[in-house]
Amino acid sequence: MTDAELFQQCHTVLPGHRARTPAQMFAAMAAWCEDNRVAHDVYGNGALIEAFEQKIADLLGLEAAVFCISGTMAQVTALRLACEDRASRLVALHPTSHIIVHEKSNYQLLGHFHALQTGDRHRPWSSADLRAIPDRLGAVAMEIPMRDIGGQNPPWEELEAIKAHCRTRNAHLHMDGARLWEAAAGYQRPLREIAAGFDSVYVSLYKGIGGLGGAMLAGRRAFVERAAEWFRREGGNVIHRSPYVVAAAMQFDARLAAMPHYFRRTEWLYGVLRDYPAIGVNPARPQANMLHLHLPVARERALAIRDRIAHEHQIWLFGRAAHGALPESSVVELYVGENLAALPDQRVRDSVELLARALAGR
Repeated sequence: MTDAELFQQCHTVLPGHRARTPAQMFAAMAAWCEDNRVAHDVYGNGALIEAFEQKIADLLGLEAAVFCISGTMAQVTALRLACEDRASRLVALHPTSHIIVHEKSNYQLLGHFHALQTGDRHRPWSSADLRAIPDRLGAVAMEIPMRDIGGQNPPWEELEAIKAHCRTRNAHLHMDGARLWEAAAGYQRPLREIAAGFDSVYVSLYKGIGGLGGAMLAGRRAFVERAAEWFRREGGNVIHRSPYVVAAAMQFDARLAAMPHYFRRTEWLYGVLRDYPAIGVNPARPQANMLHLHLPVARERALAIRDRIAHEHQIWLFGRAAHGALPESSVVELYVGENLAALPDQRVRDSVELLARALAGR
């Protein structure tokens, strides 16, 4: 049985949001379009997309925003333009940056910029990490929160120090805000306060929002307009962006309003996990509604446990598993969203108990 088939048979799913079938998603989109008299945009020109772009910009306290078909295209383009503006092709990136880890060396193979890895891969950046770089930087790209280390964020004072350092150094500060919506609840600060001091911000329209795909790049109007032109040159000139915009816009406000609840549910989950010391949790305290579980079994064993519990109990504990740094260890990600928030407390406890017993070989 495939992973997808196992997942489909589960009545209890811990991570993420409720999965809609294409038919359910398209029906909801059609009804929303009917209610709001939505017309297609044409190459990005249209009432809905332009209003939604401005809504994102206003939320972030920035002048303008533009839709892009993917964050992968949006980020490297923004950083290349930032480097051109400052006559330096050097971009400081954390070792766990999405650009380095997940984007197949696009920045290098396509000649966008030169990447300089800095900082400890297990910790968020500090301003000291950036001060230690002797080179003239064109840009600094910072992920908030940092997904590959469990959703960690630098302390607020450190984030402010990083912003001040980039201003002093005249380095373009870019935010990989794929999960910025989640970080706001952890920081307990408005989105525009977090974004203040960043020269550009990328946000996802599908990760925490649950849309079909797509991204927004926000910043100064002139910068955003240049980026939009490059998106067209790079093959991102989709004739109708309305399916992506509708899928995000129709649930955007509700998703943002739910983020504090998801964060409180994450805090509650930490209390449950404290009863199972064999399951390591990173970070030590929640900083967004996501976390990593470090399991004392090899990756293959972790996946076998997941599949057995799904088959026998119809409970889906987690998605992918990664090899841990130590032998016979593995790491899984848990995103606390609509699913776990809606589950009864006891069912969540029982699910964690099943995992703990399986890890112990019982």
